[in-house]
Amino acid sequence: MAYGPIAACFGSQTRHFTGVTVTDGAGSPRSGIYADYADEGIKVIRAIEQKKAASIGCYIAQFLLAYPSAAVKDAHNRTIVDELKAIITACKPEVLYTHNLADKHDTHVAVAMHVIRALRELSPELRPKRVISMEVWRGLDWLCDEDKFAADTSAHPNLAAALLGVYDSQITGGKRYDLAAISRRVANATFFASHDVDEMESVSFGMDITGLVNGNASPVEFIGVCIDNFREEVAERVAKFT
Repeated sequence: MAYGPIAACFGSQTRHFTGVTVTDGAGSPRSGIYADYADEGIKVIRAIEQKKAASIGCYIAQFLLAYPSAAVKDAHNRTIVDELKAIITACKPEVLYTHNLADKHDTHVAVAMHVIRALRELSPELRPKRVISMEVWRGLDWLCDEDKFAADTSAHPNLAAALLGVYDSQITGGKRYDLAAISRRVANATFFASHDVDEMESVSFGMDITGLVNGNASPVEFIGVCIDNFREEVAERVAKFT
């Protein structure tokens, strides 16, 4: 999800990446050498893998909040919101990346909602200048171009592969995230513009939700506008040839 900013910060003396992993990973599928691991064992493995990724990617900090997925999906969980507020206040991010409201994974959407609540409760001067929600469990190539945020993920392909490869418990556990994530990024770049030469070799799509965070619209209204824009664009294109 966040490889674009990770790559942009890698080796920089002025920009730094901080990771925040909200859940404990206990509910992930598992097979192979991990098939017999109980949830407690998988939680330990996932934490080790995340720390390895932070080391490889040269993150300046990595938070492991270790909440069960069920706790994250509790819309009234104040503990998560308060902890996110404390992290944001301490780290003072210029740009914050989170999950997107069109994701098909309930836990991911719940995390995004907690992030939005946390940011809205902070005073404006403590909020990031920009808040971007990125694709994971549903690509965002369907968004109209004016609603898209394109993160260049072309830099350091060896780093991209290494970061994904660290999560062996998920990959060996039955999900080829390493191949899928890089393939999606390349496909995004190739199919971004039909009549232009590719400007980037690899792209992750997101949506800018800064206006949502700083405004009064509900998240349902915000994502509804994006969906309506897509529907209207498709309808207009089809109507031209009817």
